[in-house]
Amino acid sequence: MKELVCITCPNSCRMMVEQKGGKWIASGNRCPRGQKFAEDEMTCPKRTFSTTVRTAWKDVPVLPVRISQEIPKENIFDVMEVINRTTVRQSIGRDDVLIPNVLGLGADVIVTSDCLKEYLEEEDR
Repeated sequence: MKELVCITCPNSCRMMVEQKGGKWIASGNRCPRGQKFAEDEMTCPKRTFSTTVRTAWKDVPVLPVRISQEIPKENIFDVMEVINRTTVRQSIGRDDVLIPNVLGLGADVIVTSDCLKEYLEEEDR
């Protein structure tokens, strides 16, 4: 038996999960999403995350980015390694794809701010 806190909605249900007859059974969840979360968490936990990527401009040294969809939890550090090796050298803004299909996981690294694009436009004036 394992205790989990569901992260799919604001209820943050504390659940107990155990395997019975080859199936994962959750108790303590207040909605059906808790059961799905428990099954996924026990078989293939996934996460999404946000971070920053380095740029080539000292006035805007980092740019915020996010992953476009959940990836297997075990791949987070590998994706972070790719992001940490990346330096943005072009004008790029909110919702632009920086790294498509990172590590073949089907998730893109997406820019979440226009701060660099706005800085470079102002610099060009």
